[in-house]
Amino acid sequence: GLPISTYAKYCYRKLQKVAITGGKKGLRKPTVEEITHARNAIVTPSLFGSSLEEIMLRQQDMYPGNKLPWVQTQLSQQVLALGGEQTEGIFRIPGDIDEVNALKLQVDQWRIPSSLSDPNIPASLLKLWYRELEEPVIPQQFYKECISNYENPDAAVAVVQLLPELNRLVLCYLIHFLQIFAQPSNVGRTKMDVNNLAMVMAPNCLRCQSDDPRVIFENTRKEMSFLRMLIVHLDTSFIKGLV
Repeated sequence: GLPISTYAKYCYRKLQKVAITGGKKGLRKPTVEEITHARNAIVTPSLFGSSLEEIMLRQQDMYPGNKLPWVQTQLSQQVLALGGEQTEGIFRIPGDIDEVNALKLQVDQWRIPSSLSDPNIPASLLKLWYRELEEPVIPQQFYKECISNYENPDAAVAVVQLLPELNRLVLCYLIHFLQIFAQPSNVGRTKMDVNNLAMVMAPNCLRCQSDDPRVIFENTRKEMSFLRMLIVHLDTSFIKGLV
């Protein structure tokens, strides 16, 4: 019963996102449940691919006291609950794409299945959630400042303080989460030191707008270095009081 223009606008918006993030294809055809869920997303925005503000608005009725996105905290806690901080290659080794897609469907219905056993599944979905945000965790207007201060710890930390409050909290939660994995006792098991963590997570936090391969290559190094600065130097101790 919706106007065709509603579908057209939705499809165009999705196409623009796919052009940036790439398509996500599993090894099997979508289930009827997945197709129904995708169709419902036209009138009920998904927790994936939306803006942080839209996500917080959606969860207001269910989790009015939460200062952070439910999807962010739940997936992060699942990674830890399944022993992700002791799993070799965590965040680098992708989870099975069909299992990730199945979990995505569950999470979009505010459910976390109790049958999860592989920490790579929630870890992959968590990366996907960050990557698919309508606007990156670090908004585009701060991008140049980030890559200009990729070697300056104080300046890098100062950029975080300039972010809108919701973005600042979401980013600080992510950095606090990554700092757990950066602890030497965990690095020994995961083989994912601070450099590796920054390498796999930076593309999910910062988006280079240039089409020039040379600029993209050079900025990729700076993005990684900037995130590394935050993992090493950002004080995120206050996050414990938010969750």
